[in-house]
Amino acid sequence: MFMLQHAVRVVLNQPCFGNATAGVDLWGMNRIDRLTAILIQLQGRRVVKARDIAERFDITLRTVYRDIQALSAAGVPVIGEAGVGYTLMEGYRLPPVLFTTAEATAFLTAEKFMDNFSDADTATSYRSGMHKIRAVLRTAEKDYLETIENNIHVLPDPWLPAGRYSGLQDILRSIAGKYIIHLSYSTTYTHVLSDRKVEPVGVFHRGSYWYLIAYCHLRAAYRNFRLDQVQAMRVLDEQFSKAHPTLQHYLEQVVVEKEMHKVVLLIDAEAEGRLGDQKYYCGFVSQQLQKDKLEMTFLTASLDGFARWYLMIGDIASIVSPEALRIKANVLLARITQKMK
Repeated sequence: MFMLQHAVRVVLNQPCFGNATAGVDLWGMNRIDRLTAILIQLQGRRVVKARDIAERFDITLRTVYRDIQALSAAGVPVIGEAGVGYTLMEGYRLPPVLFTTAEATAFLTAEKFMDNFSDADTATSYRSGMHKIRAVLRTAEKDYLETIENNIHVLPDPWLPAGRYSGLQDILRSIAGKYIIHLSYSTTYTHVLSDRKVEPVGVFHRGSYWYLIAYCHLRAAYRNFRLDQVQAMRVLDEQFSKAHPTLQHYLEQVVVEKEMHKVVLLIDAEAEGRLGDQKYYCGFVSQQLQKDKLEMTFLTASLDGFARWYLMIGDIASIVSPEALRIKANVLLARITQKMK
């Protein structure tokens, strides 16, 4: 790495690249460090687009082209193709990369999350990877991690059920190899076990659960499956050839298709603390102080569900809009009153 940075320094001092003695560019990053980071990015992916480099470092495409030219002049075998991106010549490898203290700390923090928000196989693999990362750290970074390791904890929300699941790594391998998966799945409401053959598209984590997005042969449509409700999973030898939309496309479609309702409440300002984190689960967007009241705005996909939550805080809140929410809350209140007689 030192030899690479020395070569880059030589290139930067050439007249065609301007005065490198300024050290830091307009974006506050030393250009030598940026070139090294770009090289690491190139080694980390088969193809890297100029636009991706520009967005990562908040630089112009013209600056990207100059940086790639500087790497090439330093002897780095960068291959570029218009409209495709940049790649490194097969077989080229950087010397071992040293991690900064901040990067090593980020890995340690991520390990805490992995223990709580991934399946056992993924958590075990991550811990194995962390041992390898620690092995290449300098003594100062190793000592630093040992000092703070017991001062970082990630605790699951005690009010939310813990999602228990397995097979995340099998799903990801199936996505990469385009293998069909056989699931034995029970739904939340019916608890009826059904067999499904699915073509996996992607996984995402929301709340306390991991979800699988897949094309279901039984329903002939895309469905999401909560992984903690998968009773058994088997990766088949059968492959699929269908080109599915990306996971991001599916998630965006779900958001667009789901009707969201805007709710505005007036909350007693001194009682705001009683809401706790529940307001975020109910779609909290923003709030504004109005004398002794807080005007809170929410976005919710279910007015029925929101009405039930509202009754829990009805003594400190009033409904501004929509009228439909007020009607639903009154209907629920009437039913409760009738049962209390």
